[in-house]
Amino acid sequence: MRSLPLPLALTARLAPVAVLATAGWALSSGPDTSPAAKDKAPPDTANRSASAPATEAATKTYASAPAPCEALAGKTITSLVPGAKAAGKEIPSTDTEVRRTCSWNALKGYDYRWLDVSFEVMQTDEAALKSYKERVADRSGGGAVPGLGDSAYSVVNLTTEDKQQTREGTVLVRAANALVTITYNGSDFESKKAPGTNEINKGAIKAAKEAVAALRGG
Repeated sequence: MRSLPLPLALTARLAPVAVLATAGWALSSGPDTSPAAKDKAPPDTANRSASAPATEAATKTYASAPAPCEALAGKTITSLVPGAKAAGKEIPSTDTEVRRTCSWNALKGYDYRWLDVSFEVMQTDEAALKSYKERVADRSGGGAVPGLGDSAYSVVNLTTEDKQQTREGTVLVRAANALVTITYNGSDFESKKAPGTNEINKGAIKAAKEAVAALRGG
């Protein structure tokens, strides 16, 4: 078997990746109930301060992101990323309560595959929906995935660099106040062709379904 150099873009992807998490948040505390505070604060202001946190908590279905490297079954990893270790590699995060990502990648023979599973928990359903819509708008050419989360979108793109093709599929899912993002791509370094659209799309959706089940189960 001859040895082929990896294209620069894919070589970079094999290096350690740092994914910055979104900033965490802190719920506001209740009003000061000391006698001095009661004399100073108007009754309506105190009532609003006390009720706000309860309203936010009521819309927050998921409080934290699940362990991403445990989100997929071992046989799924073996199928989608042949040669990869089932344990995966979790990407460092500045706040694991908010965002967590796990990656698997492997080169078996001339076939290369990369898979990312990312969970992001937001403050409210509305915030997650807004972010979901913005991300879908940035990825044209795809379509909805029925029956997955509250809403889901899948898109597959083909890129070519130094005559080497890479096909990448992305699945975005919103489930209440959480977002699940799957990135799955592949290349064949012997033929310089990429896997078919159907193969990449089905693989990404399969991973997304298992990831959403892990989110709900956690």
